[in-house]
Amino acid sequence: MMQKVLIRVTMVDQKKSRTKAMQIAATVFGVESVALKGADKDQLEVIGEGIDTVELAKLLRKKVGGADLLSVGPAKEEKKPAAAAPAPAKKNETPAVPVQMWTYPMPLSYPVYEIRESEPNCSIM
Repeated sequence: MMQKVLIRVTMVDQKKSRTKAMQIAATVFGVESVALKGADKDQLEVIGEGIDTVELAKLLRKKVGGADLLSVGPAKEEKKPAAAAPAPAKKNETPAVPVQMWTYPMPLSYPVYEIRESEPNCSIM
């Protein structure tokens, strides 16, 4: 199940700390996306599956500065617009024909040689 984690990070040097915090969050197992949120861009939004939030907060405290877990919860899936009905085919277009592809190699054919002994001194290979 996808989860969304929101962490407030205390940053000393804004630009450098933001970059470092995002790099650290992106390397944690299970993270799919990282974004900066909030008015001061001091909140880190991490979305992923099976994220160890405590380990992430410890890493951020150790490498960047203070880190406080604000919220942990399920990520809401974005609603996709309903698919429109397919457009009617134009009169000049021919319908697509599926192409059959071979998924395995064809067997190799080897030449066959035959030895005939019609004369005792002659053999053909």
